[in-house]
Amino acid sequence: MNERFVKHATFVVERIYAVSPKRVYRAWADPVAKAKWFSKADVFDFRVGGRESSSGGPPGGPSFVFEASYLEVVPDHRIVYAYTLDSDGKRLSVSLTTVELLEVEGGTKLIFTEQGVFLDGLDTPEIREHGTNEMLDALGRSLEGEA
Repeated sequence: MNERFVKHATFVVERIYAVSPKRVYRAWADPVAKAKWFSKADVFDFRVGGRESSSGGPPGGPSFVFEASYLEVVPDHRIVYAYTLDSDGKRLSVSLTTVELLEVEGGTKLIFTEQGVFLDGLDTPEIREHGTNEMLDALGRSLEGEA
């Protein structure tokens, strides 16, 4: 039997985007805009109490399921959601994420804070933080493409 354990971790990733907070918020709140930098949602109900769900993965690779519930949404300022991530039927993690959008000279400062519970060594905070950096880079490329 595999050993069962949890690892708790918090990480913060920041980005500056040369667009308004309204544009960055739209990239999270609009399903078409979000699908340009995140997985295409199977369910997308972006509101307090709403949920988002997506599944898939690379050809021949692992299959992932992302299930989120929106807890706080302040347009153009803040998004808070809880989510689970599963792979091939196994729960990898449970997280609480806060996305803050701050207007700064020349654009938006995005502060992404994730408080995660990583389960049984199936994922690690370091791997997740690396993936988050890649995700926020993809968001930046998407925002540049809209300019």
